[in-house]
Amino acid sequence: MAITIDEQALLKLLQLSSPALPVGAFSYSEGLETLVMQRHLTDGEALHSWLLQELRYGAVRLDVAIATRIHQNLNSPDQLAYWNQWLTASRDTAELRQQSWHMGRALVRLVCTLHPELQATFNACGTPCNFAVAFGIIAAHWQMDVHTMALGYLQSWAANLIGAAVKLVPLGQTDGQRCLLQLIPELRTAAATMVALQDDQLYVSGWGGAIASMQHETLYTRLFRS
Repeated sequence: MAITIDEQALLKLLQLSSPALPVGAFSYSEGLETLVMQRHLTDGEALHSWLLQELRYGAVRLDVAIATRIHQNLNSPDQLAYWNQWLTASRDTAELRQQSWHMGRALVRLVCTLHPELQATFNACGTPCNFAVAFGIIAAHWQMDVHTMALGYLQSWAANLIGAAVKLVPLGQTDGQRCLLQLIPELRTAAATMVALQDDQLYVSGWGGAIASMQHETLYTRLFRS
């Protein structure tokens, strides 16, 4: 499937998925730190396998699916509030919930500075606003189609976790970039799948990642917040 995107949408996508976006994503590893410390992830091949499993079964599926619903219901306050609350309730651990809230709060603050007219929309979501919800709102406001939005979200998610692995495993920078490049077909497939999920398909079975997140607080030393 060929990807087509106009120049304006491309530039906005790059901005929204950039590591320079000031939302603090670099502070989180989503359980990856635990898995590295337990020697479950020791090289680039193991990291690639873990990322594939998360794309197929993990919580990121819900993030993209809910961002899609937010994008499609931008003018429906009841739907915005419902899906924001739903996503909060779906989090398996307190750390993952706090990550979503902290990053969401930072993105809301940024977006409302850039686009004050969106303040009422964010108010309708309720507080705290999850990151994926805020992501869906700004993507819709920037007239980004849902598939482009999903690709940007997944690219940002994968790049952040690979960046964490480069520090933790550790991996070389080249190995990190190789892993991200190899992941492109799966990112495209996952984006197409996630935006098409029906309400009765909104579930995850990434229990390994959830357990790793729960165990993070007991590590002797920690570089990341989750």
